[in-house]
Amino acid sequence: MSHALPQTRDIIPASIEVAPRQAVRSTELPGLFPPRTRTYLTDVGVDSVKDFVAATRRIADLGYVPVPHIPARRIRSRDELQTRIRAYAEEAGVTDVLVIGGGLDRPAGPYTSSMEILESGLLDRHGISEIGVAGHPEGSPEFSLATAEAALRLKRDFCERTGARMRIVTQFGFDADAYVDWAMAVRESGIGLPIHIGVAGPASITTLIRYAALCGVGSSVTFLKKRTGALAALAAHHSPESVVGPIEQHWRETPDTPIRQIHVFPFGGLAQSAAWLRERGSWPGSVAERALG
Repeated sequence: MSHALPQTRDIIPASIEVAPRQAVRSTELPGLFPPRTRTYLTDVGVDSVKDFVAATRRIADLGYVPVPHIPARRIRSRDELQTRIRAYAEEAGVTDVLVIGGGLDRPAGPYTSSMEILESGLLDRHGISEIGVAGHPEGSPEFSLATAEAALRLKRDFCERTGARMRIVTQFGFDADAYVDWAMAVRESGIGLPIHIGVAGPASITTLIRYAALCGVGSSVTFLKKRTGALAALAAHHSPESVVGPIEQHWRETPDTPIRQIHVFPFGGLAQSAAWLRERGSWPGSVAERALG
């Protein structure tokens, strides 16, 4: 299935992330994104299954493509997993999800990894054939880079075995060269999955440092602090172009790159990120169809 709108090879396309409460309550959301925009729904454990389903349904009703997170370690039982997936598919027409580990030290139920969600068979049973999995260019406090690469190989094998359309969606960061190098290393290692690079939308430097620390992207915090320099600069706004520009140039000039698009974390607000994406051309103002990798 194609998700999103016409795009030349000059400007890299983008998806975006929304909190479930924003999805349900925001009055600015209708028409804010182009039709068929992949819209990820963040699951950090504070929303009930009922509220999460309502958020997914509203995203679909607004003409966007809902991509709910399925966090393995936060799922309390197989029944809960089945209820979630069935509701997403039947009530919101979901065919695309992001399966992640979930970040808890102690799992809330029987699932300890995203691979166990994939192997459950429930996604396929409910017609969900497009699957995002997490990528960690900076590593993670929870596991080593070697462990992360081994996990991606297992997911690549699952993709080849089942015919699922799978992609890697990374955590956000601020060192564009490091993220591009990581993506190319993933390709060179034989993991032939498309990659969507996470970037932070427009926001204050202090906001980004706070979120980066919370999300465990420590190298990016260090890189961002070095780039901003003097403490006075911390009051300034971060321009995503300092990250997106080099990624876009690589994407434009490297036909065999695994990078397909950027995925935006709108820490400075949905409207601000949407305006930036339209202004730069990653989101066209028309409603014509376009395809993403």
